[in-house]
Amino acid sequence: MTSLDPEIARLLKRDADGLVPAVVQQHDTGEVLMVGWMDDEALHRTLTSGRATYWSRSRQAYWVKGETSGHRQWVRGVRLDCDGDTLLVAVDQEGPACHTGDRTCFDGRELPVAAPAGSA
Repeated sequence: MTSLDPEIARLLKRDADGLVPAVVQQHDTGEVLMVGWMDDEALHRTLTSGRATYWSRSRQAYWVKGETSGHRQWVRGVRLDCDGDTLLVAVDQEGPACHTGDRTCFDGRELPVAAPAGSA
């Protein structure tokens, strides 16, 4: 059973599995590092421990970022978006954030974008 503050829990809009996406950002640069998933318990653990904790959809288990790799995320702040359906987690990242060994999960594949109509 979760110990998440009921006032915080009331604000969350979860998906059908009880999860909320968490966009993870380096606190001092704004660099987007990764996206994880949190349920009430993962958010509670994150808020109370200062360590980013997620729900693994593939393993069906909680995981603390860096627990096995040493690439820890020290939480500096957590914000809820205006709709209550996404979290923004500001962290101090130790080492790479991505499981591939890259600094960020968004280093790789940039998709082509057409120029907006009327732009020079």
